[in-house]
Amino acid sequence: MSETTPITPYLTSLPPTQEELPYDDGEPMESQRHQFQMEILINTLQPWMASRSDGFVGGNMFVYYSLEQVRNKDFRGPDFFAVLGVPKKERRSWVVWEEGKAPDVVIELLSESTAELDKTEKKYIYQDRLRVSEYFWFDPFNPEDLAGFSLQQGVFQPIDFNPQNQLVSQALGLSLVRWFGEYQGIEATWLRWADLDGELFLLPQEIAEQEFQRAEQAHQRAEQEFQRAEQVESQLNQAARTLLQQGMTQEQVMQVTGLSLATIQELIDTNR
Repeated sequence: MSETTPITPYLTSLPPTQEELPYDDGEPMESQRHQFQMEILINTLQPWMASRSDGFVGGNMFVYYSLEQVRNKDFRGPDFFAVLGVPKKERRSWVVWEEGKAPDVVIELLSESTAELDKTEKKYIYQDRLRVSEYFWFDPFNPEDLAGFSLQQGVFQPIDFNPQNQLVSQALGLSLVRWFGEYQGIEATWLRWADLDGELFLLPQEIAEQEFQRAEQAHQRAEQEFQRAEQVESQLNQAARTLLQQGMTQEQVMQVTGLSLATIQELIDTNR
């Protein structure tokens, strides 16, 4: 008998899944204002995204685009990103090789310590490696530092402000606007989403306030209807008394006023 060499199966290493990859570096946002700005961008877009059958919006979570990145622990965590054309479900991180695509829109919030990186190295990673359709940056402490770029033939080209001083995201069909107001007790200029007509997407507290105002208006309308009904009833009762005093029968008064015989009898009993 001849000896046979055992066959060693060819082993392949599968790329890690989002469940196997780190999704939190434990690093806080640069400041409370940065945290609030991220909340504004995410929370105001969520209802719009919820109205769609597809899509995902996230922020301050890792976006994995290469195995080399995983080996080097070179993780990227955009402050905000949005993706269309993907199933609606929860994610721990965004893993490009699982999802089949990179984010469509990325927004980085600048700070003194990150501005240079966001405007150079990260910008080129989003352009050359992830090939993000649109990239924006905004400095919450210097609102004039707002810029947007659209990927054209593989290169980011600046997005011009429109006549309303907005940056339009063609990928989402929405606009980014600077809005001065109060959020979480901080009065500042914030970056917010709006439709192409400039109508702002509402903050959670604005939605609550709007619902409260609607409830108040409905209550006031109900009060007004009740008062009108009471006034009409009073006028009919007075007319019925007058007709009875003029000698009409109860049946005749009922036909003229539309009041029930029981109501007319009550008026007679009250006047006795």
